[in-house]
Amino acid sequence: MPSRPTFMTKSSAPGKIILFGEHAVVYGRPALAVPVNQVQAEVEVFDSARPGIWIEAPAIDLHAELNTLPSDQPIAAVIHNFLFLARLSRFPDLEIKISSTIPVASGLGSGAAVTVSLTRALASHLNYPMTDEELNAFAYEIEKLHHGTPSGIDNTVVTYAKPVYFVKGQPLELFKVGKPFTIVIADTGISAPTKESVGDVRRLWIHDRSRWETVFDKIGEISFTARRAIEAGKPELLGELMDENHALLQKLTVSSPELDQLVEAARKAGALGAKLSGGGRGGNTIALVEPDAAETVASALKEAGAKNTIITQVL
Repeated sequence: MPSRPTFMTKSSAPGKIILFGEHAVVYGRPALAVPVNQVQAEVEVFDSARPGIWIEAPAIDLHAELNTLPSDQPIAAVIHNFLFLARLSRFPDLEIKISSTIPVASGLGSGAAVTVSLTRALASHLNYPMTDEELNAFAYEIEKLHHGTPSGIDNTVVTYAKPVYFVKGQPLELFKVGKPFTIVIADTGISAPTKESVGDVRRLWIHDRSRWETVFDKIGEISFTARRAIEAGKPELLGELMDENHALLQKLTVSSPELDQLVEAARKAGALGAKLSGGGRGGNTIALVEPDAAETVASALKEAGAKNTIITQVL
């Protein structure tokens, strides 16, 4: 790659994790999600001495000029849509470098984080100011291209880097953390087939709506109570709520032996509570811990089969 000019714009965005409300959120109950600042997507945009828009994303082995990529390739889609939005009279010559420490397809919002950091960097570099609200709306449109009918949780948490309270069909609400708390995220290493688990839950619901509506109600109550505890600065109350939420997700058949094993290992190692996070059947577990117990719990989770752990503080 030729030597880069000095004019460069840099942007980053965090990952995200769902704390409460998985699956029930599809049926109109609230869900809570928070940023994970320990992992980030980072984008650098440079003026280029060669024609075209050149993209370098080593993590996904992408080294190409924009026009050689299919228009529905995720990174290409962001750039094309941004250039259309900005109504530039001519395409600029750029070099774009993308890196990320957010694991892909693990429920941590990797795609949304790349979209937000890339859009923010392009907007700044090309002098097209965007408010967070505009950026969030743009990122949501990109999420729809790839996920059909996304909740909007990922792009909102990632754009604002703040906790989000979400009820389907209602405006997303940002809320404040009364007192910081620590969670350990453990990855099973198993790809989480969200569409499959969502479909299975729907089939259960169709066959016995009253039974599963009751379960969704209980999960919704947990999410509501969890938000109040977080805002009131009483995060220690979240442990029992996590345990209750996990038991309900087990009833919904979206846990797995690997997830249950990690949840149990976290509790035995001193976690205040633990549950799966996301679609289930794979992906992550989360555990609420006292800060001085975080490393111990993380080690126990690795011994129990976790492929990776992240200790993060929710602020």
